[in-house]
Amino acid sequence: MSAITVAVVDDHPIVVEGIVTVLEKTGTFSVVSTGSGVNDILGSAQSHGPDVIVVDLTMQGDVIGAVARVREAFPATRIVIFTASGSAELAAKALSAGASAFVLKGSPQGDLIQAITCAMAGETYITPSFAARIIAELEAKARQLRARQSMHLSIREDQIVQLLLLGKKNSEIARALALSEKTVKGYMSTLMQKLHARNRVEVVIAAQNLNGVPDSAAVATRGT
Repeated sequence: MSAITVAVVDDHPIVVEGIVTVLEKTGTFSVVSTGSGVNDILGSAQSHGPDVIVVDLTMQGDVIGAVARVREAFPATRIVIFTASGSAELAAKALSAGASAFVLKGSPQGDLIQAITCAMAGETYITPSFAARIIAELEAKARQLRARQSMHLSIREDQIVQLLLLGKKNSEIARALALSEKTVKGYMSTLMQKLHARNRVEVVIAAQNLNGVPDSAAVATRGT
């Protein structure tokens, strides 16, 4: 049975060296490429066609975007996130972008090996101690998406919602969108109906729920 080919992209050379050592001593994996920047994620897929790319999530640049591009252009290549970031939100975004596994640095080395093995089998692997938080985040995002889809907000209504979340008054929204205040008030009435809100404050609360904004960030409760 041929070895599973792996590329490693991490901006910490000592981490790259450690991953290479751990993987190659198993005899199951062959590291065909290493990189230190976000461009190396797609670059390694293009140049070496590895079975799996192990990626650090916290490198400079759009790592999640790079993951999505690799999964779109090279669907047979699996992405395993290996990172120190304990952000459930970032983890959920990476998995939604197409990553097959999320492993926290500091986990036993067997976790990374198991993650790569699961990815190759078409399964998802998450560091056990972190799994519940990520699953909760993914479920929350799914609820927000369903809520947005059920609302059927127009582009203009969504623009107004975003400005509401920034705490803008009707007059400020009107200036930002080159509308009259009367038109903005009309949109507000429509939003109240769609969001089942009785007043401006409830529109803001409903908008926060749609956008996943914490209650502590409620700033858009000023009047017109």
